[in-house]
Amino acid sequence: MKKFYITTPIYYVNDKPHIGHAYTTVAADVIARYHKLKEEKVFFLTGADEHGTKVAESAKKQGENPQEFCNEMSQRFKDTWKKLNISNNDFIRTTSKRHIKGVEKFLKELKRKGLIYKGEYKGLYCIGCEKFITEKELVDGKCPIHQKRPEVISEKNYFFKLSKYLDKVQKLIQNDEIEILPKERKNETLGLIKQGLEDFSISREKVKWGIKIPWDDQQTVYVWIDALLNYITALDYGDNQKKFKKFWPADSPAVLQLLGKDILKFHTIYWPALLLALNIKPPKKLFVHGYFTISGRKMSKSLGNIITPEEMIEKFGVDGTRYLLMSAARFGQDADVSWDWFKEKYNADLANGIGNTVNRVLTMVEKYFNGIIPEDKPIPMTLMKKTLGQPLKVKSKDTKLGLKDSIKKNILTSWSVLDNLFHFDICLGQIIEGFRENFRQIDKDISDEEPWNPRADMTQKVFYSWLESIRLLAFMLLPFMPETSNKIFKQLGIPGEEKETLAKAQKWGRLKPGARIKKGKPLFPRIK
Repeated sequence: MKKFYITTPIYYVNDKPHIGHAYTTVAADVIARYHKLKEEKVFFLTGADEHGTKVAESAKKQGENPQEFCNEMSQRFKDTWKKLNISNNDFIRTTSKRHIKGVEKFLKELKRKGLIYKGEYKGLYCIGCEKFITEKELVDGKCPIHQKRPEVISEKNYFFKLSKYLDKVQKLIQNDEIEILPKERKNETLGLIKQGLEDFSISREKVKWGIKIPWDDQQTVYVWIDALLNYITALDYGDNQKKFKKFWPADSPAVLQLLGKDILKFHTIYWPALLLALNIKPPKKLFVHGYFTISGRKMSKSLGNIITPEEMIEKFGVDGTRYLLMSAARFGQDADVSWDWFKEKYNADLANGIGNTVNRVLTMVEKYFNGIIPEDKPIPMTLMKKTLGQPLKVKSKDTKLGLKDSIKKNILTSWSVLDNLFHFDICLGQIIEGFRENFRQIDKDISDEEPWNPRADMTQKVFYSWLESIRLLAFMLLPFMPETSNKIFKQLGIPGEEKETLAKAQKWGRLKPGARIKKGKPLFPRIK
């Protein structure tokens, strides 16, 4: 069985989760669910970054000690991911004993190999980023992300010999042995290396809330080194080589790390260099996504425009929220959204699209077939009249669309973009538009009041095709909207279909004629 290891960055617990956090986590969940459907052994990791000045200051403002504050905030992230139906296998916390033990082991090994030395550093430090920044990175003298002037800090720290591994990291990236996507982020990384990077500090002298350097309790581990190591400490690095080796054969394409563009340098340069230093192969693939802006403006407390996942769930439901986040923009690019955009997209694609089509087809099956799934074959005219009691407005020329072939061509191939490019919006667009194309005629036929005399011997087969198409729609949406898919499966009388593999579920004809459907409440009530 193939293995697949996927990670999100771990999130700072200095504030509650917002849709930027949810974006990365839902994306990882979609990918993880997709690989499970392909019968792969998946390990999906997310977690919380709980150390550093920023967290300590937030705890102080709340009148709590840092550990109490971290316990509460980490639970908020866990609760949010549960509400969003995130299927992570693990949630790593940097204050946990297993993580601290792994960090200490890693640093001791670096020191043993002579790759750490003590030196003095003076530079500009942004507390919001928890990192040193250069004059070139400033915009009007301020950090471009947090819009604050950095502090000038002078400290005696321990440094890692990054310069010893830069050339090797550069070659691995150039040859796509470390694949960085989208391509512009690869170019950006190579540009950072060409500008020249110095050995970097792995400790802080004046930060008290953090892991102590194993050989010097007057220094704490730099929060970024602490955080990066979560990807292997969650695999019990150092203690359980069986688990570590099972999911970190990182030369395999089966390791994928998702991250935001603001933490590019740490993940694409520092992280591989640290691993190479201990003869651990770096991750094969890193995908860098963009930011969310709200009506053209960056989310911020001061502007009061932060959108939380809970607010979206209350308005659009769990799956509506997942769908809107994944269809907001090309993964890798910035996404500008607003409450109005969310509402319009929800109504167009979900309420008027999927929800309406499923409801109308099931209503017709209840009306004309007493809620029984018909057979996938023609029936004689005499039996048709006896069964249905009246002719149906289904045009014979429109029943020859080759629905089965059309779906295989337009729908089942849509998942291919999840293997490499992770274009969630394209995948969803192909699924939705593919079914719109095939069901567009359904709406026309149902709404057409002109009496027709259709070829009755085609009608039963058409209805079966429509129902089977809905089943495939539900399966194709399963990684994105698992709750909705399960509801559709139950309406079609096939509870448990979500447990099937891709190989089985994509085969045409899984619905059993004679089974009873059970139309439920509207999947996506229209928002006025």
